Amino acid sequence: MTRRRFLLASLVASCALAGQTAGADQLDNILQRGELRVGTTGDYLPFSGKDPASGRYQGLDIDLAEDLARALGVRLRLVPTSWPALMRDQAADKFDIAMSGISVSLERQKRALYSIPYLNDGKTPIARCENQRRFQTLAQINQPGVKLAVNPGGTNERFARTNLPQAELTVFPDNTRIFQQIIDGKADLMVTDAVETRYQQKLHPALCAIHPERPFDFSQKAYLLPNDWRWKAWVDQWLSQRLQDGGFARLSAQWLGQ
Repeated sequence: MTRRRFLLASLVASCALAGQTAGADQLDNILQRGELRVGTTGDYLPFSGKDPASGRYQGLDIDLAEDLARALGVRLRLVPTSWPALMRDQAADKFDIAMSGISVSLERQKRALYSIPYLNDGKTPIARCENQRRFQTLAQINQPGVKLAVNPGGTNERFARTNLPQAELTVFPDNTRIFQQIIDGKADLMVTDAVETRYQQKLHPALCAIHPERPFDFSQKAYLLPNDWRWKAWVDQWLSQRLQDGGFARLSAQWLGQ
């Protein structure tokens, strides 16, 4: 009787575990749902921007999200998220993958997975062009009275708080308008990803990217994924193909000029 109860309990536990495993299989869930949910911030061109009038998203990662959905044979649904809420939304299963110019960080990787990286990057300043000489080094920026703007909740804020504690830091909530703050003189500069500084200086002739070819640190861009290794393997294979077959290069030339 004891043995029979033990076998029954083992069977119930095995079924429960199998159900959890099946439920955790992100790839099967996407295919059964017929929909890929992509989390994106919409505030970080050239990767992800949202037109406030039309609500339309555009950017390198939006184009790649469309390609990913086509490769899966499912429809695409873009899910709004933000940098402060990114990891909470990921843990709450609000999206299957986040694609928004996301920097790889060891802190995030404690709680989630990343795809293989698709771009090397690093933090560098952007300021009004007349201030290029003034903000060449961390020591020059890390001074009382230097007005440093940063968007909340991401690697830019973390970099600023860690490396520039003496500067006058303002956390500006709207990443789409933060560069206008610099143009208007309400901030002296921002330290952000080199790829973003290159893009923003094209949009705003008054601003200059400061040594984007020699950033202060090294980072990589990749896609944020739930803790599901089969889904990660599928995304990695898709991304590897695009990196090799010229698909990524064509989109990169369009959005990044490289």
